[in-house]
Amino acid sequence: IRQHQEIHVVMGNEACDLDSTVSALALAYFLAQTSPAPRAAFVPVLNIPRADFALRTETTFLLRDRGVPAASLIFRDEIDLGGLHHAGLLSLTLVDHHVLPGADAALEEAVVEVLDHRPLERDRSPPCQVTVEPVGSCATLVTERILQGPPGVLDRTTAALLHGTILLDCINLSPAAGKVTPRDVACVSLLEERFPELPARDAVFGALQAAKFDVTGLTTEQMLRKDLKVISNDEVVVAISGVFEDLETFLLRPGLLQDLEAFCQGRGYAGLVAMTVSFNERHEPTRKLAVYSRQEPLRGTLCRALEEATTPALLLQPLPSPWPGVAAYAQGNSVAARKKVLPILRAAL
Repeated sequence: IRQHQEIHVVMGNEACDLDSTVSALALAYFLAQTSPAPRAAFVPVLNIPRADFALRTETTFLLRDRGVPAASLIFRDEIDLGGLHHAGLLSLTLVDHHVLPGADAALEEAVVEVLDHRPLERDRSPPCQVTVEPVGSCATLVTERILQGPPGVLDRTTAALLHGTILLDCINLSPAAGKVTPRDVACVSLLEERFPELPARDAVFGALQAAKFDVTGLTTEQMLRKDLKVISNDEVVVAISGVFEDLETFLLRPGLLQDLEAFCQGRGYAGLVAMTVSFNERHEPTRKLAVYSRQEPLRGTLCRALEEATTPALLLQPLPSPWPGVAAYAQGNSVAARKKVLPILRAAL
């Protein structure tokens, strides 16, 4: 770091799923290969502590499969972004998100570029370059950027990482899942054209999906941390966890209420929204959600916002809940994933 006049960090969101991880790795690699700035270092940062990496089972699987050692990765607890920014060295590119959590508000002025595929929640003024497009995977936007760059930059490993990520994010390009767009399909085809030795789509998707949904032996706390985002206002912090298990199975975990209480208390969360998803053999999703808070007014606020949402309408149907303080719902609008629900909850707070 002492040798460089600028540290250009590329960082995904705090859930640090496969899309965030691969988008950060691939874009940082591309920028390092093509940047005219001789004294800039390009650093992909995984936005979780290293200790949480083992919970990202699909990511650890794909990186291991492609020969990328975990020792070569840089995690959020291994780099002082605040210190770099304070020293005037930091430029920050955000991939797979464009709103930094409250704890990172001081880094906002270091953001020079955004690449995201979720609805725009805040504007950024020039010179920050903003690319926000409604594609199925942020890795699609990164692939497009690389393919528009100088020929020869894209190598086999990066192509395989991007290929697998788009397939997993877009549920094997299945229209029934409601995620894929023509641009995602085009990028997968172009990657396969450029690298015909890439494994078959079904095999890639099947292996990654199995790794993602493998929650064998995980505690409730680990399941909630596996795919976690937080939202906040001046008074409360609320966790939104993606849970890869059917909601009824999750709610029947012994001691769940104590686990939820301990999870929220230990991390300073006033409430939690758990969003579960499962897929049938035709790749059609079933989505359900649970809202937990010991604070009845907050639980009521979150439930009302979700029940009454119109952009999009979630079409919630109440489900029986075995626990006081936990409201459960089936989600009739099965294509509304978390990126569509987060703005509803943010507005409610």
